[in-house]
Amino acid sequence: MSSKTATVRLQADAAGIARAADLLAQGGLVAVPTETVYGLAGRADRADAVAGIYAAKGRPSFNPLIVHVADMEQAEKLALFDARACLLADRFWPGPLTMVLPLREGTGLAGAVTAGLPTLALRSPAHPAMRVLLAQCDFPMAAPSANRSGWVSPTSADHVLATLDGRIDAVLDGGETERGLESTIIALRPEGGWSLLRPGPVTGAELRKVLGEAPLLAGGGVEAPGQLAQHYAPGKPVRLNASYAEADEFLIGFGDVVGDCSLSESGDLAEAAARLYACLHQGADNDKQHIAVAPIPDAGIGAAINDRLRRAAS
Repeated sequence: MSSKTATVRLQADAAGIARAADLLAQGGLVAVPTETVYGLAGRADRADAVAGIYAAKGRPSFNPLIVHVADMEQAEKLALFDARACLLADRFWPGPLTMVLPLREGTGLAGAVTAGLPTLALRSPAHPAMRVLLAQCDFPMAAPSANRSGWVSPTSADHVLATLDGRIDAVLDGGETERGLESTIIALRPEGGWSLLRPGPVTGAELRKVLGEAPLLAGGGVEAPGQLAQHYAPGKPVRLNASYAEADEFLIGFGDVVGDCSLSESGDLAEAAARLYACLHQGADNDKQHIAVAPIPDAGIGAAINDRLRRAAS
């Protein structure tokens, strides 16, 4: 199913969730709220639905998709979990951690979900509406961010409609997302090491507390979403570490740096992460032709914020 008219906005109540589940079951595409950003959901076990996700986003076919599951029972039908993966799932699921694990044989997943790789990216999200939706669907759900590929990720239903209206069947409006940054992605290596493929709300320090070892460098090539050098782009030049605005710059402030939009006037990094994409959307929509962003400390979740900003400025 593909939308040829305006995308329907569904409320995240019982009726809206039931309608979203029905659309997905038929092979449709529905933008859904998670605690990180909105995802563009489709059946991961139907090639036409997965192809629809790639087409709606304009996403490169070599870029794999994250599959969302309700619980460990469903996850273990799709991927091979070792003791480390079980520990991470017990500690961080449901929540903003994606694990790249060996793909189990005979899953029935569409081949394009993994982009031909022998691994699968899995996450169990925590957003209450998304969890109700997953419970109503007896199939795995692929759900990359619900925006045109390479553009700023959406943290509201309005952001989704800004780039995907008319390209998908519906958006389930669950309000503003809580975390505001995509999930952390970690790859567990068969030889015992691990790689932090994408920084996110779950920090490297938190992962080391569970795994008890330092991460390895990421492997070669694209193993998971969000690894392209240019990503999260607002469509105009971005200058980083700016303490003031040049002429024709929309300034995104932080802490003592006052801007047209502030990530956090108090210098709170969690608030900055939650507001990052909303401020980038404001900058993209502003008449000024350039965007400048105040310096962000690289500690904790600040590392994930700076990762997104460097890709936006690439």
